[in-house]
Amino acid sequence: MTLRSRLVSLSWTWFLVSICQARRATDDKPNIVLIMADDLGIGDLGCYGNDTIRTPNIDLLAAEGVKLSQHIAAASVCTPSRTAFLTGRYPIRSGMVSDTNARVVHSLAVPAGLPLNETTFATVAKKQGYSTALIGKWHQGLNRRYRNDHLHHPYNYGFDYFYGMPFSLYEPCWPDPSRDAELAISRRLWICVQLLAITAFTLTFAKLSRWLCVPCFVILFMVLFIFLLCCVWYSSYTSALYWDCILMREEEITEQPMKAERAGSIMMKEAIAFLERHREEPFLLFYSFLHVHAPCPTTEKFIGTSKHRLYGDNVQEMDFFVGKLLDAIDNLGLRNHTLIYFTSDHGGKLEARLGHVQMGGWNGIYKGGKGMGGWEGGIRVPGLFRWSGKLPPGKVIEEPTSLMDIFPTVAALTGGTVPQDRVIDGQNLMPLLHGAVQHSEHEFLFHYCGVYLHAARWNPKDSQAVWKVHYVTPVFQPPGAQACYETKDCTCSGERVMEHDPPLLFDLSRDPSESTPLTGDTEPLYDLVIETVANAVQEHRKTILPVQLQLGKELNEDRIWLQPCCGVFPFCFCDKEGNTSNLGF
Repeated sequence: MTLRSRLVSLSWTWFLVSICQARRATDDKPNIVLIMADDLGIGDLGCYGNDTIRTPNIDLLAAEGVKLSQHIAAASVCTPSRTAFLTGRYPIRSGMVSDTNARVVHSLAVPAGLPLNETTFATVAKKQGYSTALIGKWHQGLNRRYRNDHLHHPYNYGFDYFYGMPFSLYEPCWPDPSRDAELAISRRLWICVQLLAITAFTLTFAKLSRWLCVPCFVILFMVLFIFLLCCVWYSSYTSALYWDCILMREEEITEQPMKAERAGSIMMKEAIAFLERHREEPFLLFYSFLHVHAPCPTTEKFIGTSKHRLYGDNVQEMDFFVGKLLDAIDNLGLRNHTLIYFTSDHGGKLEARLGHVQMGGWNGIYKGGKGMGGWEGGIRVPGLFRWSGKLPPGKVIEEPTSLMDIFPTVAALTGGTVPQDRVIDGQNLMPLLHGAVQHSEHEFLFHYCGVYLHAARWNPKDSQAVWKVHYVTPVFQPPGAQACYETKDCTCSGERVMEHDPPLLFDLSRDPSESTPLTGDTEPLYDLVIETVANAVQEHRKTILPVQLQLGKELNEDRIWLQPCCGVFPFCFCDKEGNTSNLGF
């Protein structure tokens, strides 16, 4: 063999080895797509037993991947649950909890937000060379000291790209058609004020310069008229539609107020564009749905398609968008190199009603719902993983797992490490998903309502039992109801909760709906379980360090100067999306 032939042979060998190493690196460090629904009940999905709402795309994820049947949120309301999901830590550790009834970031005008010293899974992935994006709901704060400082923007928590809603979808964000005229007039009001102000200034200058003889009452009338216009407009400050219902692309406000029914289509366009831009490199996409939070803005295509009115229509529209995202991953040839995860931030809201029409989710056989810190219906959520060729299809895991587990799992998948200077409460799920271990690493899980610990569960390593101990439960109203219909939300403390001494005890392996409390007469292990869990709670509390409460009264109150504005405050109107009729959805 000639020297030239040997060099060519060595070159080809080196080239093939490089390709194999690159492919191995890609396989070992997959793309990651995390999908989170908002307020979705575990009983709303076909793969969790629903046979009246069609969710074929989400059900396909379960059939082609692993389903977690005891997947637990760290809080039963949005902000703290998402904090735990992002950081792998109980939200009380970062102060993202409240000792009042305001248990989420109250508005975009409050300085509350996720502390900057917290590390998110996006930060971990970014350090390992991943491109990261958040599309959808944030709800972890925005401004801190002044308008547009964006101290709590996703950029500061490891996300390279953001498109979505910095706050949360809620009732004012989907106005009735009767408000179209009001919105159209308001958009032109700032132009009128500008013209009047310029005219008044010009006339005043002309009069002082003696160029024109203008009666003083004319100028005074114009100034008073401008003042009245501003006062009338400023009264709209009481409507959250203008101030909290906004969409942003990166750090720019694109819609104020947003057109809620088209937001889902634009978000999906942004997500697919992100996949296309980064198909040749590892990426992490957190797709945070606005669906299915009330008021459930739904496009005409899906109105009336379900048996459960608007809420069911909205669930089916969400499933349609999940299908579009999965199709995009397949069409880009990324299926075998992408781990996909689907969940909800907490259980469905039972009190969400319009008259007698249910506008919130169904939590299946589980008692309670959103806002209830201990009952299973508020914290048990879907948990689906698909990684084609890597995870066994159709597998069901009944061990206790947590939304907090996503943080260390992402760290393991990306080759990163979790911070060593703080407590991380989540566990790496990959050994459990692969089947390398059969038992959850969570021996105990603690269930908070704000700063108050309401319940705890114990999963003994040598037993199939899952013990649940309730120390505090909400008082349902009216009497005999299964939710807090009179107050619209259950509280965490005060007169509308009941403290239990001795605590309530359930074995979720035998009584998952928590219908019949166990006693010393009916359960031989009663005293042992109560004592063991009490000791675990005591040890857990020793690890909670005092921090400033982000959602307490001091930081979770409105400051006018923090209101985001895409114009000249208070005339904040814009629609930079333009015509969206060609989105293709």
